[in-house]
Amino acid sequence: MDAPSEDRESTLHQRIVGDIEGKIVSGEWPVGHRIPFEVDLAKHYGCSRMTVNKVLTQLARAGLIDRVKKSGSFVSRPQAQSAVLEINDIRKEVESLKLAYSFTLTRRVRRKATSADRLRLDVPRAASVLALTCLHLAGNKPFCLEERLISLDSVPGAEAADFGKTTPGQWLLSQVPWSSAEHRIFAVASDAETSASLAVPVGTACLVIERRTWSGAGPVTQVRFTYPGDRHALVATFTPAS
Repeated sequence: MDAPSEDRESTLHQRIVGDIEGKIVSGEWPVGHRIPFEVDLAKHYGCSRMTVNKVLTQLARAGLIDRVKKSGSFVSRPQAQSAVLEINDIRKEVESLKLAYSFTLTRRVRRKATSADRLRLDVPRAASVLALTCLHLAGNKPFCLEERLISLDSVPGAEAADFGKTTPGQWLLSQVPWSSAEHRIFAVASDAETSASLAVPVGTACLVIERRTWSGAGPVTQVRFTYPGDRHALVATFTPAS
């Protein structure tokens, strides 16, 4: 008896996220604009303040708004670092090195989201996800290991997509208009499984880039790219802040 109510709440949640994202991305609500208070949004959409609070929390995690205690929520200013965090095409990255590019899909599993999946992708307990692992090659040598989750609630077409010739990242960029993204960049020492995939000794210094993207329908994908430390660089150009 609870399922229809949960479905309605989920649909309304996505609608509110889409409405607010649309106003921000279009510029209708500029940087610094105060988001209507929770009580006003709840009254407008005919929902609980808890639903609105979840929406604002998701938008804050996506970097679209800043929540200020006792003051409200405001459209955030884009971070200066965004220039270095573009969604790059690994094929172009490899070809820029004058090497032949190829990739192999080594794992594809559809499943109900596990607790680890929900933490990575920020999806509800009942969500379905597609878990993919790809190995990107440069001149027939491992270049980057890609481990990706796709929300099938937000992107149902991914379940039938053929990733034999088109990478998941390229497919998503062509099919889903994402509205916000989050990056995490850090270094790790490769474990045995990663080392075997990348053909490097255990303990090799690796650069990891984790990305989450959202659309009006909710979380789209979470992906972890692992590069041996000598095979990738982050470069950005920028000017002094005004």
